[in-house]
Amino acid sequence: MARGDTALPVTLDRDSAVPLAVQLADALRESASTGHLRGGDRLPSTRALAGRLGVSRTVTSAAYEQLNAEGWIVGRHGSGTYVTTSPPTPASRRDHPVPDDEPASDLLVLTPGVPWADGIDRAAWRRAWRAAADTPPLWRAHRRGLPEYRGVIAEHLLRHRGLDAATDSVLATGGTTAAVVELAAAVLRPGQLVAVEEPGYQRAVRAFRAAGLRVAPVPVDSEGLRPDTVPPGVAAVYCSPAHQYPMGSRMSASRRVELVERARAEGFLVVEDDYDGELRYDVAPLPLLASLAPDVVVHLGTTSKILTPTLGAGWMVAPAGVASAILDYRDATGTRPSPAGQRVLVELARHGDLGRHLRRLRRELAERRALLVDALRRERVPVLGDDAGAHLVVPVGSAEQERRRLAEGRRCGLLLDGLARHFDGEPSAHGIAVGYAGCDQDTLRNALGVLVEVLRPVRR
Repeated sequence: MARGDTALPVTLDRDSAVPLAVQLADALRESASTGHLRGGDRLPSTRALAGRLGVSRTVTSAAYEQLNAEGWIVGRHGSGTYVTTSPPTPASRRDHPVPDDEPASDLLVLTPGVPWADGIDRAAWRRAWRAAADTPPLWRAHRRGLPEYRGVIAEHLLRHRGLDAATDSVLATGGTTAAVVELAAAVLRPGQLVAVEEPGYQRAVRAFRAAGLRVAPVPVDSEGLRPDTVPPGVAAVYCSPAHQYPMGSRMSASRRVELVERARAEGFLVVEDDYDGELRYDVAPLPLLASLAPDVVVHLGTTSKILTPTLGAGWMVAPAGVASAILDYRDATGTRPSPAGQRVLVELARHGDLGRHLRRLRRELAERRALLVDALRRERVPVLGDDAGAHLVVPVGSAEQERRRLAEGRRCGLLLDGLARHFDGEPSAHGIAVGYAGCDQDTLRNALGVLVEVLRPVRR
């Protein structure tokens, strides 16, 4: 239960060169990190706080927006603004290493989640940006996203993912994580329980916790998430059924049916992260859960892996009630996905460049995967994951072996990823995740000898 508005020990120095909004955000962040403000404490409204401090509402709004973006506070329409129950990256959290956003420039990046940005046709890219820029400035933001963008996404989903979604049912987002943040704030309520794959996408875990939700890790195996282990009473289940991140498995047909049947019977949402869903090399891309059960599934997609995160463009297809709550949230907070990346994608699709890129991307990554798998298996290095996506997993026997291989990879100039950091709790499996999209094929081929040597099983 939320407590009343909390007294805030904030003093602003009007003679300082530091902007008042920055001072206020720093003071509130410090109070939350030291425990003066606790999870669940309700903050004054921006208007009330501005009156107390004798500043404009612009100052308090800017400070709250910054803290909300960082995950320290969460706003809920009609209820107020609250300190989150779990501050970002607290010292009490697990000690699994998280790689830097900007790895050392002398390392060859072979980690999952890196797109083949160098494969984008530069002429098409420049043409799309020029055309996107040659449009009149918007006089108002589109809370659903640009109509032409939503039409392109509806066509993309039908052609490449088999989902017959009407344009009106598509919402633009800023990407998968941004969509999860919106769902957590607009649709779910603090204290509710959300089941998330273990190992799984930890940014989603942190987004749910930042909104005051409780997270229940659910194990995955070679058939994806295990619906039988989803605890009763959950409000939502977050999963990546097409290509589980990071283990690379796909959810079997029987489990898909079991999961959506439970969702309907128990009244929870299934949040479908279509990670690498367009990238299958053995069979056609698997049908979406949203096609199977559009009444209980929220489908999320992004251009970050098939093109580049530069666009900041994603999409959501959701039941009407969920979409309405998202739109109400956007109206209340003033947040909108940026139209710039949407316009670029529209132009890429208009000239057929998007479809050509996807076809080339599938061919290229299929060749790279075959090259990598063949080299590893020749040396009896085990490989996990379906014939899909842009990474694979090499299992190892212990946490120490995982750490040793990661360190050895760095010494040899390779940046690899370990499974440990993808667990919310104590890791129950250990391995090395190897991405193969972030460099050109010749570079990957030249690095195979060193990579295989790093990943080779320990011989007794």
